[in-house]
Order: sequence, then C-alpha cells, then structure tokens
Amino acid sequence: MIRLEQVIAALPVDFAVMQTEARAEGFGMLDVLAAEWDSGKNRFAGDGEVLFAGYVDDVLAGIGGMTLDPFTPGALRMRRFFVRARYRRLGIGEAIAGVLIARSETADRVITTNAASGSEVFWESLGFVSDRRERQTHVRR
Repeated sequence: MIRLEQVIAALPVDFAVMQTEARAEGFGMLDVLAAEWDSGKNRFAGDGEVLFAGYVDDVLAGIGGMTLDPFTPGALRMRRFFVRARYRRLGIGEAIAGVLIARSETADRVITTNAASGSEVFWESLGFVSDRRERQTHVRR
C-alpha cells in the first residue's frame, strides 16, 4: 500500500538513508534537496510548490516535488525525484508525480523536468515529451 505525505516542516525521518542510497547510485539530487532545505533556499513553499514523500508499509520509498521553473517564466518544474531501488516499478514515482500534476495549481501551466539518465521513459509515460533545452529534457503542456 502506497501512502503519500506532504513534506512541510522537516524532511522525512529516514531521508538520510534514502539520500545515501541515491548517492551510491551516482545521483546527487537528494544532496541538493537536503542542502537547499537546510539553508532555507528551497522549502517547496512558493506559489504552486510542494514536496511529497511516498511510503510503502511506513517505509520511506520515494520523494519528489514541484517548484516554479527558474528557467521558464510561468512554468512549474518537477524536481528532486528519487525512488529507492527496491521500491521501483511499484508505482511510487507515478503516485507522487500524479498527485503533483493533478493539483489545481498546475491547471493550464507548462511543467518541465530535467530527467535523470534512464528515467526518460518514466516521464514520457506521464505525458511529458522530449524537449531538450538548456537545463531541461522534457515538457508537459
């Protein structure tokens, strides 16, 4: 059973474990998330911004958020998505992305992402199309 929880006051309790796993796989997005959260630079608290954690049996399985896109005026951007290896292909990433896309703040707004290598098929399954520009790989209109 997948449970989604909005992250508001603090990063999830087991975030450091997931962060270590991401780093071991060569992904640094959770290091950036932690640094920006700790400094207050990004708490996913702006207009249309939100961060969700996904749990399976009360274990932190994934995380992902949406912010204003700093490179495309008026657009939103999917950011800091990561699903732990043993929980991939169970629908956690899709559930997190789905709740973000379904929010009323996304209505009629372009959503971009900079897909990590190997995740392009995931984003395309959610309606994103390849649109390679500086600092973005996909867009959903």
